[in-house]
Amino acid sequence: MSRRNDIRVTLDRGWSGGDIEENHVIHQQTPSTPLPERARRLIPGGVNSGQRNVPGLGDLVIARARGSRFWDTTGREYTDYHAAFGPPLLGHADPDVDAAVTETARELDLCGVGVTEGEVRLAETLAELMPSFERVLLTSTGSEATFHALRVARAATGRRLVVKFQGCYHGWHDSVSLNVISAPDRVGRHDPISTGILPEVLESTLVLRFNDVAQVRETFATHGADIAAVIVEPVPHNVGCLLPDQEFLAALREECTSHGSVLVFDEVITGVRHDLGGWQRIAGIRPDLTTMGKAIANGYPIGAIGGRADLMDLFSSRPGAPVFFAGTYNGHPAVVAAALATLDKLRAEPVHEHVFRLGERVRTELSALYAGLGVPAVVAGYGSVFVTYFLAKAPRSYDDLLANDTGMFVGYRRRLLDHGIFELPLNLKRSHLSYAHTDDDVDRLLAATEIAVRAQLADPTTDVSGASTMAGALPC
Repeated sequence: MSRRNDIRVTLDRGWSGGDIEENHVIHQQTPSTPLPERARRLIPGGVNSGQRNVPGLGDLVIARARGSRFWDTTGREYTDYHAAFGPPLLGHADPDVDAAVTETARELDLCGVGVTEGEVRLAETLAELMPSFERVLLTSTGSEATFHALRVARAATGRRLVVKFQGCYHGWHDSVSLNVISAPDRVGRHDPISTGILPEVLESTLVLRFNDVAQVRETFATHGADIAAVIVEPVPHNVGCLLPDQEFLAALREECTSHGSVLVFDEVITGVRHDLGGWQRIAGIRPDLTTMGKAIANGYPIGAIGGRADLMDLFSSRPGAPVFFAGTYNGHPAVVAAALATLDKLRAEPVHEHVFRLGERVRTELSALYAGLGVPAVVAGYGSVFVTYFLAKAPRSYDDLLANDTGMFVGYRRRLLDHGIFELPLNLKRSHLSYAHTDDDVDRLLAATEIAVRAQLADPTTDVSGASTMAGALPC
């Protein structure tokens, strides 16, 4: 770029040693500057979430999305099975949801005081659907909901320790930002996904093995008097799909009840997508608190926390209560309208019937495909979620996933892109079906998968650096 297109800014900074003059060059943008380059100049890494910086996709710019598809700025079309980690259960830009948002926006925007009719209706709807909801509060993200769940659990119990499970992800906050997709040598010890977390915060989190009843009971026998909460994804979907043993979830309920600890189900993914009453209704297990998000508004930014009245009434949304709770965008009218329209459609139309049928077809036919190719694989999932692990047997805990063939997992997904099929090419990430997907979409998925897997078998060389996210963070 020529010097004519540079803007030179001189900044004077006052330091104890005197003023230091620094010249900073801010490049003017021109129509010919590619968007990815413009993004990287001002946005660290060029994306607004670390999970979006995917090896090989650094120049991907999304132009539009509709139904089961999205298009990039080059005009390429992709059938989307990533689905933004799962929110658009109805499909991208569902017309009924968008119409509800538009209608609301004509009359109402954010005022930040009191309550709206939509917030009341949404609270009533969630309490009707979720077996454990006696009270409910709205947040803007699932991470905020899980943060508040642990804060109120500690306040209610006066205790310090939190229990989480290897492979489960509960958001970005410090108490749970550890031990998700850990390297083999970091399993069994604290494995933070970020630097900058205080050691004493990490030390207050106990990490256990998913589906290990004996370890749960042993931990409560040793630390039960100091355990404030157990937080768990009832189905750990951040590592694909590990289905829970009923005995395991029942043991969590029994031990928390026995020791006065708070059981938190993180249903940010499972809630609504697997059942309108969440996994708790499927399992018949009633947690003390539940966090939700993602699919409840079909992609609009929302989260929720609900559960026992005595716990929820500790939040400062009730005057005089001791646990601070706030959020400028909590209950934003447009987002609430999206959630109400989504939940109404999920109840009125055969959404779950459709996505469950397609999901069963995908899992069954992919299993047959891999068997025919002689590739050891387990196609796991539930309902609308599917994931192929390149393993010899079905996994029960994160330890089992350490044997997954990462090269094959990432490699064939990269090759799918050449056929207009988008499954996120990162290790252990699940795929999703929506109400907008069709049998024709599944036909194309199966055909492209066979071609991609055959090509990967013929040339198995795959650079997997950067392909495992939420892994151990080492000091800078």
